[in-house]
Amino acid sequence: MITALAGGVGASKFLDGLNRAMPPEDISIIVNTGDDAEFFGVYVSPDVDIVTYTLAGIINRERGWGIAGDTFQALGMLAHYRGPQWFNLGDRDLATCLHRTELMRKGQSLSEITDEVRKALGVTSRILPMTDSHVPTTVLTADGPLHFQEYFVKHRFQIPITGLRFENIESARPAPGVIEAICGAEAVIICPSNPLISIGPILAVPGVRDLLKSTRATVAAISPVVGGASLKGPTDRMLAELGMEVSATQVAKLYQDLLDVYIIDEKDRESAEEIERLGIKVVVTQTVMSGPAEKLALARATIRAVKSER
Repeated sequence: MITALAGGVGASKFLDGLNRAMPPEDISIIVNTGDDAEFFGVYVSPDVDIVTYTLAGIINRERGWGIAGDTFQALGMLAHYRGPQWFNLGDRDLATCLHRTELMRKGQSLSEITDEVRKALGVTSRILPMTDSHVPTTVLTADGPLHFQEYFVKHRFQIPITGLRFENIESARPAPGVIEAICGAEAVIICPSNPLISIGPILAVPGVRDLLKSTRATVAAISPVVGGASLKGPTDRMLAELGMEVSATQVAKLYQDLLDVYIIDEKDRESAEEIERLGIKVVVTQTVMSGPAEKLALARATIRAVKSER
């Protein structure tokens, strides 16, 4: 049994490989919900949907989000009424969000709805929102606070940041199934996601970080930083703006109290000794997932690494 902590495109690529490297029914995925927001009157859960669509085989692989072949007729019509829209939501993607919003208004929780949607789309692995509470990530800037989606999509992460805040996180509780997924796992894998705004919110849910520190499972992470840069998204930019080194080693330090195993790319081999001095076993392999073969190879290498620690 493997439990993964996930958020964003990098995680979904790895999970695609993991689902082909082992029985999908033996995988539980705890997904970041700090990116969640309401747009056009519907509740959007971007990371949950990216993971679900990827494992259902319907993700738009070029964009990394949304549904392959989707149209944007509804968004185009909205533009007639509201003017230009900065948040894109395809027609079939909108259907998912409409369904989610309707069920939430009827009293169902995000975790219940997520489980229903993944089953309807034929996904075998369990997908668990990190919490059923609404805990949006706020990006702090010199110009004032921004919801993560404003920072990421509207401003294309070009505004320098000064900090992060996870709203309402102190009162949040792990969603049903999250604690069991961690405690019942043989291994927990932190996917190659942004450690600050994809994995950070999951670890900030009260009790989750402590569970990972105390679990008997092997805890591993895959570095999202390769050769001093992130392959996609603002990880490198955010680390630098918050005064941290942009390196695989820096990410290891953020997870230092949790990790047994850390997987880095061949380009960062020279960092292995420094990371191992933190008390973490390092595995060096090819981590850049340029296609299906590379996704599968990284998943298999990660499984071997966690098994070797059992």
